[in-house]
Amino acid sequence: MTHQHTITHNRAIADNLSVHRARMLISCPDRAGIVATVSQFLYEHGANIVQSDQYTMDPDGGMFFMRIEFDMDHLQDRLPQVKQDFASIAGEFQMEWRISRVSEKKRLAIFVSKEDHCLLELIWQWQAGDLDADIAMVVSNHNDMREYVESFGIPYHYIPVTPDTKQEAEQKQLDLVNGQADVIILARYMQIIPPRFIEKYQNQMINIHHSFLPAFVGGKPYHQAYGRGVKLIGATAHYVTEELDGGPIIEQDVGRVTHRADVNELKRIGRTIERVVLARAVHWHVEDRILVYQNKTVVFN
Repeated sequence: MTHQHTITHNRAIADNLSVHRARMLISCPDRAGIVATVSQFLYEHGANIVQSDQYTMDPDGGMFFMRIEFDMDHLQDRLPQVKQDFASIAGEFQMEWRISRVSEKKRLAIFVSKEDHCLLELIWQWQAGDLDADIAMVVSNHNDMREYVESFGIPYHYIPVTPDTKQEAEQKQLDLVNGQADVIILARYMQIIPPRFIEKYQNQMINIHHSFLPAFVGGKPYHQAYGRGVKLIGATAHYVTEELDGGPIIEQDVGRVTHRADVNELKRIGRTIERVVLARAVHWHVEDRILVYQNKTVVFN
């Protein structure tokens, strides 16, 4: 079975399971009656709640966060009316909210430079049907991975970036993803992202940084870690903001190292951590499991 046949088969199985399912995300000031009101609303609209998670930062005046998955017959036809009816409840409770169909998959644009391990992990999981999203394209400032990526039927766009062509390259990237991607994944893309990109994809752009933030911000974090003699190295997936490596953290993990590990050994160990951490973060994002508040995330996993 070819790559394409395997992917199509796995996608079809997932689509059949999700056609009647939707997700609701809510954040609002905490007060009594939120869960009861939302549950009653869904019941009255013929929905069956299959999963519900909630979290409050502080019962007295704090923020409340909620994620619900529900099934509803004829979901696609009925959802516009459900959203319209829910608006009055949202206003009463000062909610920020959204409802989306599970079958409406998010489109990913994956940006990558020369390091391929994070990209490969995402493609493998997507091929297996474990990553519930569509990979719309791969964008790279190197041409090394074109043949491999295109073997999966994924468009590959090579846009070289030099100091002289940086602004032109950024405009080409923006033109490429405009209307074609919902989420930008920086899978070890070793370029500074311009502010206009960050503004357009606020809380929709995920970066993998190869250290356990806030330690070793910026370039060459493994060299920094080696110089400091650390016994743990890590990786951090976070949303991109204008503050370098300072956006809301989604996921982190670490691995133990010893004094025997040189910089290359730290990099080797770190690659596995990076690929796992980024894949988790992308999974949670495309499954609407993340709510951002200020510079923190609430992750229902």
